[in-house]
Amino acid sequence: MLPRNLRSLLHRAHPAIGIDPLLVEASNGDEASALRRLESDPEGLSEAEAARRLARDGPNAVARAERFVRLRLLARACINPLVVLLALLMILEITTGDARAATVMGLMIVLGVSLRFIQEARATDAAAKLRAMIRVTATVLRDGKPREVPLGDLVAGDVVALAAGDIIPADVRLLSCRNLHVAQSALTGESLPVEKALERDPGQEQQPLDARNLCFLGTSVESGTARALVVATGPRTYLGTMAGTLARPEAQTAFDHGVAQFTLVLPSNMSVARVTWSSPMRPMM
Repeated sequence: MLPRNLRSLLHRAHPAIGIDPLLVEASNGDEASALRRLESDPEGLSEAEAARRLARDGPNAVARAERFVRLRLLARACINPLVVLLALLMILEITTGDARAATVMGLMIVLGVSLRFIQEARATDAAAKLRAMIRVTATVLRDGKPREVPLGDLVAGDVVALAAGDIIPADVRLLSCRNLHVAQSALTGESLPVEKALERDPGQEQQPLDARNLCFLGTSVESGTARALVVATGPRTYLGTMAGTLARPEAQTAFDHGVAQFTLVLPSNMSVARVTWSSPMRPMM
């Protein structure tokens, strides 16, 4: 398990990563109060109510599918310091009448942009095909009857059934369990499965991630069975807030700064070289 001081340091570095307050509230109360707070029932939601909540809250997905992926890949391939520099130099060569140099720079731009776009498009298509091959479902109670539904159709207030080998489909509060052990090393770093129970340890009031009556998206059931109340889905889960933080634009590295400085210095050096080349050589004394 990660030390508490290390966890607090991580949360200070990424304050957006956190646990839904409603999940903390459900953990502190009993099972009946958690059901009342989510306006649910031990037998689950009705199909109509689940559909209404799905339309209101959105799908249970950590990351939403991007639109216009190809256009974004092409724009990212074009918006590059070296590509912009070559384009400016090509325009300069066209204005000065050097068609050969302009043609060479145009070919370099087309070749560089095309290679990057094709490689990233192929990688994106391969990842999409792999995602399409994987279909994850969860056993949920709807109108009092168990049924298998896609993970993305779960909503807050659903009651799900868990068994050995199942993936925890959302951030949930346990309603009943029997010999339940959950592997949550992906979130907490614990190497061994953690035993879960209906009551929360009183000494863990400041650490909701350690609560015994809570299970989180991204973990899995090692053994035992349970029924749990879905409290947080999609981007409101602990894993969802973590993914949202990681999806932010990365800070520029020293290499990126070096490339940007190089593109700023190169035009002045090339203009000096052009003036030196075009001026007549002085006779030697």
